[in-house]
Amino acid sequence: MLQTEKHTVKMSPHPLEPLSESEIMKAVSIIRKEKNFGDEIRFEQAGLKEPSKEEVLNFETGDPINRRSFMVILNRETNQTFEAVVSITDEKVISYEKIAEGQQASFIMEEYTELEETVKNNPEFQKAAAKRGVTDMDLVMVDPWSAGYFGIEEDEGRRLGRALCFVRRYEGDNAYGQPLTGLIPVVDLNTQEVIRIEDSGVRPVYDTNENYVPEEGDFETRKDLKRLDITMPDGPSFEVDGHSVEWQKWQFRIGYTAREGLVLHTVNYDDDGKVRPVLYRAALSEMIVPYGYPDHAHNWQNAFDAGEYGLGQLANSLVLGCDCKGEIEYFDAVMVDADGEPMTIPNAVCLHEEDYGVAWKHTDWRTGEMEVRRSRRLVISFFTTVANYDYGFYWYLYTDGTIEHEVKATGMLNVSALQEGEDTKYGTEVAPGIMAPIHQHFFNYRIDTQIDGVENSVVEYNTVASEINDDNPNKNAFYAEETIFETEMEARRNINLETARRWKVINENSKNLMGQPVGYILEPGENVSPFAHDQSSIMQRAPFLKKHVHFTQYDPAEMFAPGMYPNQKQGGGMDELSKYAEKDRSIRNEDVVLWYNMGLHHYTKPEDWPVMPTIYIGFYLKPFGFFDRNAALDLPRPSIKEQRRN
Repeated sequence: MLQTEKHTVKMSPHPLEPLSESEIMKAVSIIRKEKNFGDEIRFEQAGLKEPSKEEVLNFETGDPINRRSFMVILNRETNQTFEAVVSITDEKVISYEKIAEGQQASFIMEEYTELEETVKNNPEFQKAAAKRGVTDMDLVMVDPWSAGYFGIEEDEGRRLGRALCFVRRYEGDNAYGQPLTGLIPVVDLNTQEVIRIEDSGVRPVYDTNENYVPEEGDFETRKDLKRLDITMPDGPSFEVDGHSVEWQKWQFRIGYTAREGLVLHTVNYDDDGKVRPVLYRAALSEMIVPYGYPDHAHNWQNAFDAGEYGLGQLANSLVLGCDCKGEIEYFDAVMVDADGEPMTIPNAVCLHEEDYGVAWKHTDWRTGEMEVRRSRRLVISFFTTVANYDYGFYWYLYTDGTIEHEVKATGMLNVSALQEGEDTKYGTEVAPGIMAPIHQHFFNYRIDTQIDGVENSVVEYNTVASEINDDNPNKNAFYAEETIFETEMEARRNINLETARRWKVINENSKNLMGQPVGYILEPGENVSPFAHDQSSIMQRAPFLKKHVHFTQYDPAEMFAPGMYPNQKQGGGMDELSKYAEKDRSIRNEDVVLWYNMGLHHYTKPEDWPVMPTIYIGFYLKPFGFFDRNAALDLPRPSIKEQRRN
């Protein structure tokens, strides 16, 4: 494979530059000293406290910067969680406040391994495992899950984890192929006490080979794939300064949080020397995975993968030639462990360029003259592993001004062992005796738009057929009806295939050559609606899933669709996207935030086992009147090479 080295870049100070290891160490030291913390304290997160939008947009190189850290801190003895803001610059704690009762910080990395050891050492669990023929605890695998919220009295006021259990036949085996279905330990994460074992009955443990690597599997790898290299002899076209990136006409900053993972900041486009803002901030707000299997083993599974587990802290260290190919720039992710020590994930974010086929082409059939231009895109990505599933999150910037986001879902299905003769209508038998339940993945994005400035409006397009009259003699006419939303409640909408519905964010104060307001349009891709009942736990906690889009007026406190702390949270609170919209604020010529729900409906199939081929789902933000003409018109002619066949 082509081997490239990580580039050495300069780093100019900027308010959005992520905290370094030394800054995190200093922030932790400041709050430990001021609050006199003991061993009962655990740090759930510590990262950059993003400055106000006004401060960022008005910043000029050389301006003083007050570096601050936002922290979430857990007291295990009292089961209380606190939010803190620490000024690293001024060396003091600015605020330290307890969060509302009934909410829990997301899982802390150390709790994953602690829970597994607690379960495996528990005599009641060992006894239940022995009923299933499992006696070697070294071969048992325990996956922590959030407990969710189901109104169970003994769970109230406790920080809990539920667990799915599996067993390997031997060291190195794929444990997901041998689920201990129906055996669910419930653990107090603060005390590491197993408070109960939920056992809905013994099911078979199948002795079959469900491995996906050739060393352990029952298959051989292909021998006929030829080498494919990606080379850039002149180096990459992008320039990197710290976490600031310039590529072609795009300018933006890369951010990262323990919860969201990759964040794009201040995405601008240089239009013939005029730097034009497009987005202020774009990131995944939440990922929710509801399962459709009513059996006790799965009917409680409703994962909020960002807010309950922290997608950023579960990120992979990316590997050249495997996760990314070509001329690569990597970015490390610096976070904090439970003890407040810096925790760095090397190569968490990958930046590279890709050829993307034909940008535009036309052949004059009369003269035979042909003009063609090659498209290229800049890729910014990270991959994260949440227990059995693996997710890649990719942002693409194109030479014509288009922005695309894509999720790549792969990894391992969540499976259940079947009883003999069991009905499989709630899933698919993917291997003998192994069922994968039907389920959905919902990805909610918070996209803080900034189309030529912060004063934006929202237009909805619906295509309608013209009436049959003298103006439509051949009955063929159709056109787009435009509706400008005035308030947030109007702008809670769903996709409509019958009208080819689209939404465009415009700036009514900025016009293109034709006098039209400049804008960017949301073009949804695959999508679906939730099937869980409104009375279900998942829909009580995430009612915003009922609408594909919301548009709200910017509020820096409204960052996450399910609220700041969805872990074990009961539904019905004010801290949630649907409630944000119910404020019904103006979104006409205001600072507008687009929230988009993208749903992947997974009909599981045998071809998804024992490891799942990647599923792709995404959406586009495309310039719509933002430019006066094709923004890729000025791409250079490709070098023409003589065709040859070896």
